[in-house]
Amino acid sequence: MTATRPANVSWLTPYLTVRDALTSISFFEAAFGFELRDSVQDEGVVMHAEMTYQGQLIVMFAPEGAFGSTAKTPKNAGAIAPQSFYLYVQNVDEVHARAIAAGAKSLSEPQDQFWGDRFAQVEDLDGYRWALARRVSG
Repeated sequence: MTATRPANVSWLTPYLTVRDALTSISFFEAAFGFELRDSVQDEGVVMHAEMTYQGQLIVMFAPEGAFGSTAKTPKNAGAIAPQSFYLYVQNVDEVHARAIAAGAKSLSEPQDQFWGDRFAQVEDLDGYRWALARRVSG
């Protein structure tokens, strides 16, 4: 029987549109500690990338215009991303600081929340919002 999905790929994986795939790869590595798992190039331009975090596939993306797509990043569309991504990390304060140093915009500083997580929020280079969290109680 053929598998319904590739090994080490979750059932749901966000697929983002980015302005520049190489820039996004560098940002996700520096800001969040993601690792490049795979990429597809066309004439030397990255047209598709897959990034992992602690061995799990977290996000895939392609640049605007890849494969004939007309999708735009939230920033280039002049919009606020309607979704956000909730990423559990070992140290919220450290990852928040790394993300800011890599060019992200802070939306909320790290602080403990009533639901039991230490939590902060950043907006990445393309306008996507990332919640950074670590369970501290409960």
